[in-house]
Amino acid sequence: MTTQATPAQEPTLTVDELAARAGVTVRTVRFYSTRGLLPPPAIGPRRVGHYGPAHLSRLALIEELQQQGMTLSAIERYLEQLPSDLSAHDLAIHRALVASWAPDSAEDASRAELERRAGRALAEEDIDRLAAMNVLERGAAPDTFRVDPGLLRLGVQLLDVPIATETLLAARTVLVEHTRAVAQEMTRLFRDEVWGPYRERESDPEHVAAMKSLSAHMQPLVVQALVTAFQRSLKEELRAAFTAE
Repeated sequence: MTTQATPAQEPTLTVDELAARAGVTVRTVRFYSTRGLLPPPAIGPRRVGHYGPAHLSRLALIEELQQQGMTLSAIERYLEQLPSDLSAHDLAIHRALVASWAPDSAEDASRAELERRAGRALAEEDIDRLAAMNVLERGAAPDTFRVDPGLLRLGVQLLDVPIATETLLAARTVLVEHTRAVAQEMTRLFRDEVWGPYRERESDPEHVAAMKSLSAHMQPLVVQALVTAFQRSLKEELRAAFTAE
């Protein structure tokens, strides 16, 4: 958790820029650093610390865990369990997993605020691509948006990937269709195998408490299992496709 930033992490942000991109104060960044929640920066000329995408993604994860009600001590233990070499992309996915079972956290933002959070100017084509990835929706007024902060950083990273917007839309359609089918099948299993027996024993206080606990914990477990299975399947399919080529 406290490994030095490497060149691959592009540590180009000053502490002020990092804080602005993350939407926190410089004091917060320094406090997290003293607690060991953030890796130390890369030290450049004149001993100025520089931070990279991994620091930004870790800050977003810390903020998300705090929103879930975890104390700093609990967050510290949580982060210690993560591999020390996670990339910014891996951390962004992990943060999305944490946020996936939280209430809708979309926020209203002006174009200036959106670009500040993105850390770059956004052309109309960029806005269209982010909308295609379901990162944001255009508001009723000009240059206003409804933004998902959890997906914004990941979406911005994908802006420079040479994939046509039409392809992103097609991929989104595929994901929605297949994940809905998985959700329907999981719901059927829960209804038939768990909820049905519960209805027969709903007068049992211990069983009622167990059902409430299961309901609270089922969604994050299912989401994490689904993402893990999808990542493994995608790697296998890509490996097979490119091996065949």
